[in-house]
Amino acid sequence: MRAVTLGLYISRVFTAAVLAVLAALSGLVALFDFIELLRRSASKPDATFSLVTAIAALRVPYIAIQILPFAVLLGGIIAFWRLTRSSELIVARAAGVSAWQFLAGPMLCAATLGAFTTAAISPLSSAMLARAEALDNTYLRTGGGPLTMAGGQLWLRQSDRQLTPEGVAIIHAHGVNLADDRLTANEVSVFRLDGEDRFLARIEAARATLAGSDWTLEDARVIRADRLPEPPVTFHLPTDLTVSRVQESFASPDTLSVWALPDFIALLERSGFSAIRHRLHFQELLALPLLAATMALVSAGFSMRSSRRGGVAKMLGSGVAAGFVLFVVSKVAAEFGQSGALPPLMAAWVPAASGLMLAIALLLHVEDG
Repeated sequence: MRAVTLGLYISRVFTAAVLAVLAALSGLVALFDFIELLRRSASKPDATFSLVTAIAALRVPYIAIQILPFAVLLGGIIAFWRLTRSSELIVARAAGVSAWQFLAGPMLCAATLGAFTTAAISPLSSAMLARAEALDNTYLRTGGGPLTMAGGQLWLRQSDRQLTPEGVAIIHAHGVNLADDRLTANEVSVFRLDGEDRFLARIEAARATLAGSDWTLEDARVIRADRLPEPPVTFHLPTDLTVSRVQESFASPDTLSVWALPDFIALLERSGFSAIRHRLHFQELLALPLLAATMALVSAGFSMRSSRRGGVAKMLGSGVAAGFVLFVVSKVAAEFGQSGALPPLMAAWVPAASGLMLAIALLLHVEDG
């Protein structure tokens, strides 16, 4: 009963410190982000102060999610150091309460905070970040978005069941423009294949429009291997793609909700888009509770040393450095995952799992000598 009461008390102190550090760091980073947006808007007459403020505010939840692991580390170090300095943890351990007993609560709180962030905050953050990027593309950037930067060309693969049940259509379009929930393109080529990737027909169209559930190909000629080209007609090609899904495929995975990512990844792969970034982001969101719990254990291992032994500043500095190294390693692994050098599952989970094992080893050394 003593261990439970003590665990609840330490969990409350730990959670309050983590939330305070998270709010402080998020506000600081958001302030620098706001200053950068103001600098970029200086030469844009349409970018008013209220617009820049709205963009910065919409990015705050995304910033908080990125900072959460480091906030757990710093908040945990502050909480455990204050409890050690006031001799509360020393008395608890002298009374026979093991560190593993009173650390179970903070570790569970950190994992719960990570799970809540993944399940509830992440969908809100993705919607707000998508709105912020749309405003940024419209008012602050000279380009018109990812398709403009890619030369206005589009390659995609979709199912085509008009000719065969397992048919596939590969579409190449030039001069792609996204506006008003419509995608228009010029000089469109459609290669229609069967389920075994054998060529069936080719469609050459002067213009194409994606709206609703089909492509409308204008002045389209159907060319087959065993007959002459057909006269130009308006051709309708059904699709399971939408304009928003095409936009999302070029946008950052951070603009997609964790609940929508699995279906969207499957759609990307059916359409011929690369889904590595989206798979990695999905696994990172799933691994966030484990990473937060790891940071909580790291903070405990480096901050429960008695101040009478000396070297407290060195110990706290070592804890911050260790957590920062773990944070950097997770980001480096994510870069390897995006490049395809590591599977997304390994790139997202291995840093957090490795850090957890090292933190447990440190606590075993501190607690059991």
